[in-house]
Amino acid sequence: MNTQEKKSSYRIIVIDDNTAIHEDFRKILGSASETNSELDDMESFLFDTETDHARNSGVQFEIEYASQGQEGLDIVRKANEAGNPFSLAFVDGRMPPGWDGIETISHLWKESPELQVVLCTAYADYSWSEIQKVLGESDSLLILKKPFDNVEVLQMAHALTRKWELSREIKGRLNKLAFYDDLTGLPNRALFLDRLNGAINQNLRNQQRAALLFIDLDDFKRINDTLGHSVGDELLKIMADRLLKSLRLSDTVSRSVKDRTAARLGGDEFTVLLPEIIDSDKAAVVAQRIVEHLTMPVSIGENEFMVTPSIGIAIFPDDGDTVEILLKNADLAMYFAKRSRGQGSFKYYQESMNDAALKRLTIENQLRQAINRDELHLFYQPQVGLPSGELIGMEALLRWDNHVLGSVSPVEFIPIAEACGLIIPIGEWVMRTACTQMCRWIENGLSVKRVAVNVSVNQFTHPDFLAVVEKILNETGMPAKHLEIEITESLFAHNLDKILNILNALHDKGIGVSVDDFGTGYSSLSRLKDMPIDCLKIDRSFVLGIDSIKNDQSIIAAIMSMAKGMDLRVIAEGIDNDRQLDFLVNKECTEAQGFLFSRPLPPEKIEAILKKGDQKIIFPQELPNKL
Repeated sequence: MNTQEKKSSYRIIVIDDNTAIHEDFRKILGSASETNSELDDMESFLFDTETDHARNSGVQFEIEYASQGQEGLDIVRKANEAGNPFSLAFVDGRMPPGWDGIETISHLWKESPELQVVLCTAYADYSWSEIQKVLGESDSLLILKKPFDNVEVLQMAHALTRKWELSREIKGRLNKLAFYDDLTGLPNRALFLDRLNGAINQNLRNQQRAALLFIDLDDFKRINDTLGHSVGDELLKIMADRLLKSLRLSDTVSRSVKDRTAARLGGDEFTVLLPEIIDSDKAAVVAQRIVEHLTMPVSIGENEFMVTPSIGIAIFPDDGDTVEILLKNADLAMYFAKRSRGQGSFKYYQESMNDAALKRLTIENQLRQAINRDELHLFYQPQVGLPSGELIGMEALLRWDNHVLGSVSPVEFIPIAEACGLIIPIGEWVMRTACTQMCRWIENGLSVKRVAVNVSVNQFTHPDFLAVVEKILNETGMPAKHLEIEITESLFAHNLDKILNILNALHDKGIGVSVDDFGTGYSSLSRLKDMPIDCLKIDRSFVLGIDSIKNDQSIIAAIMSMAKGMDLRVIAEGIDNDRQLDFLVNKECTEAQGFLFSRPLPPEKIEAILKKGDQKIIFPQELPNKL
């Protein structure tokens, strides 16, 4: 520490049963400022620093006195409670009839471990081995033999008070490094878990309730990957500051602001502890306030965006009475909030979530071996031209039959595959299998224009996507013009420049691109008109509403008109009856798929249809409904 950073005053306590000694210390240490300059020059020489005499000449010692060890301990304890601790104690070796010096020091260190101590003894009082036997080895203890020299007392006072200050500074820095997040300044995982454990123990004793909120920022990884880690770090700091402000405003939930502990567990995960809540509904008040504050628009440099949090809430002791269980259940509730209620929401933990989580884990574990076990297979749903009914293409649909779970719906396993990264190898398998099958049909002289393959957002934006597509086409010998890639509107919410580059590359190769579930993703026309896409697929929800909802009819008519103006094909999916078909034909829709024509079929059924070669194809309807 630079000498210019010294404290202006240090607190010293003298514990001695001889009041005359008190007066001696008052005279020696009270005149300390007169010798400061000389001591500072010595310190400057030792540490090779410059001394500012004008600044340091004001260093003083604040001295208090006690005649017995117990009295001294009480004074030290009160000083600590007031936040104004002593840095140094001069303790007499013999103070009958009370504690002797060693016993007094032992009690002082239990109360104030950082306290520097000088034991004042006569030559015959203690041996060093006796002192170590009771107090142990310590660098916070010096021996001052009586009778003592005034300069020696001063030197000890200056050296030990500065040592105390430096020790506290270093300890504070180490404590910050060990227990606080360097980026946000919030308590880190280690400190939070320690505080959570303390709160649990206290609430168990007092039979009080508490709430644990587990917070995760939605789509943070996408922002981090797209805009860079510097923007991601700045965003985390902004979110941490908003989190603290939202807690300060929630003054009706628990006792005081400092009782609410917010922490950053790591990455984009935060936690909030609410001790002593009156009832579990109060946690929702805080959760809603956090959502409102965190979802406000964020501006970082030239970037402006909105981040939403998903929050899981676990209540103590209802949802667990240990750190591990509470944290696990709050995390699980957060996962369900993110998946089942959309972004920017919160959800309380429910016991049934464990069953759902176990099933999800089982699906994920089994799915990891699905390709190697040859459990995946493709069905194909025909796409027909209108009004002829001619088979012009088909959509490849993934199916999974597992030896443990049986037949698993894509609605269940596709989101899990996307969440854990398995969608990349599975998506590659689907494309390779569909292209291989298409090549077989072409080699056998069967006429079909295209096969459509669904590609997830994660798969489409993967750095190797274009290389994988080209590799599959080369390995299978599949002509690019027979492949159509289906994407969803949600893709356009990502890095548009990157998406546009990929779409242009596919277009240049002659690969078609269709936008699936069109009308549900709120794509802007300004974005859509710049995208090199070939086809829009009207979402089945609008087709189902043809029979009864005029708005859906109007939406379909608008999509048809827009597509015609942009020279795009349109496929209406989910057609189940003749009324829907008639409406679409009247609106000049030229392509369709749905159960009215055919359910998804295995390859051999499709091949049998293709071999008939009739212009208007009669599709089999006997297969069970396998969505």
